[in-house]
Amino acid sequence: MRTYITQGEILPTWELHALSEALLGSRFVARSPLMGTFRASRGFAFIFTHEGRATLEARFPFLSGYLERVLDPDSARGLLPWRERWWRRGRKRPVPNAFYLNLLLLDAGTGVGRHIDATLQGPSGVPGATPEYVSVLYLRVPERAKGGELRLLQSNVPVGEVRPREGLLVHFRGDLQHEVHPFTGGEEGAQRASLVCEQYVFPPDALARIPTFRIQSKAGFAAYLDAQRERPDTGSAGGVE
Repeated sequence: MRTYITQGEILPTWELHALSEALLGSRFVARSPLMGTFRASRGFAFIFTHEGRATLEARFPFLSGYLERVLDPDSARGLLPWRERWWRRGRKRPVPNAFYLNLLLLDAGTGVGRHIDATLQGPSGVPGATPEYVSVLYLRVPERAKGGELRLLQSNVPVGEVRPREGLLVHFRGDLQHEVHPFTGGEEGAQRASLVCEQYVFPPDALARIPTFRIQSKAGFAAYLDAQRERPDTGSAGGVE
């Protein structure tokens, strides 16, 4: 079973740039809502389920093309054992049904320490819950930047390293340790931007505890009020925290 796969240019250049500009220009960008090794980063995040995806796309339509490609189960089929990939034998794998989508902004000299993603472990109430897989799309990589690699490990043993490149998509197994090396160089004030989607498979009882749709942002009350004023009547639960 492969530990990670990469895909280049999953979005046209114009769509990638439009997605990047919309996310980085959002009122929700602030200090990261994640703790621990992410304290020095910036961004914001969404929690959603399949049921809440319509609400997410209604409020943030620029995400639709990205979601169509990254949440397609066939996009990550390369992570399956070869027998399941080529002959579709063995048990049918469940499709991810809950997601944590995080905009991650890093300044030069800032990295992310070694960790295993488990952001929805608390909300789900499932001890030790990790994603089925994690998907990383690189939105912006500063020109002439050096470093910034995504390093993947299993039981502290390196199993892969990915050099960031704009438009590159990486799927990796959700039980892997990983870390992001700091980058150096680039223009003054340049940031590296990526969109990270943790894709989980939960049984019905745990899935019922996951918010259908929620925004996580440290941007403050003003951003919350703006979001409420612009919120369409979708009939789905949602909120900002």
